[in-house]
Amino acid sequence: MAETIAIASDHAAFDMKAALTEWLRAEGHEVLDLGPDSAASVDYPDYGYRLAEAIAAGEAARGIALCGSGIGISISVNRHPAARCALVNEVLSARLCREHNDANVIALGARLIGIEQAKACVSAFLSTGFAGDRHQRRVDKLSHPRFHKEHA
Repeated sequence: MAETIAIASDHAAFDMKAALTEWLRAEGHEVLDLGPDSAASVDYPDYGYRLAEAIAAGEAARGIALCGSGIGISISVNRHPAARCALVNEVLSARLCREHNDANVIALGARLIGIEQAKACVSAFLSTGFAGDRHQRRVDKLSHPRFHKEHA
């Protein structure tokens, strides 16, 4: 079933964001493009946090965060307690981050993988469900405010 997907990038991943947005829409998804609107230099934390806020507010079911390496924007997304962002470069990790960690955001590095690998990762991410069971208690610890205070 198609769902709303939020997507954000920095300037280094602007072209990948545009390509993935077009592909996702062709696949029937509604895409919430959170910017940027050009390849002019921007700061990835602004866009990563904007994406996390959209997930937290229920504006999108899942998100795709992009920057040159995927590292910086994944860190910024994960600063928000409602986000569980996994940086992946291949399909198995994209599947496992959903199945075991209930990741609601995937991060990709536009300078590290090509568009076809990115599409394969996003496809795996979107088509995989959360396994629950023993994994649920671990995910609960990631999202619990008390856990954040005790382990900050």
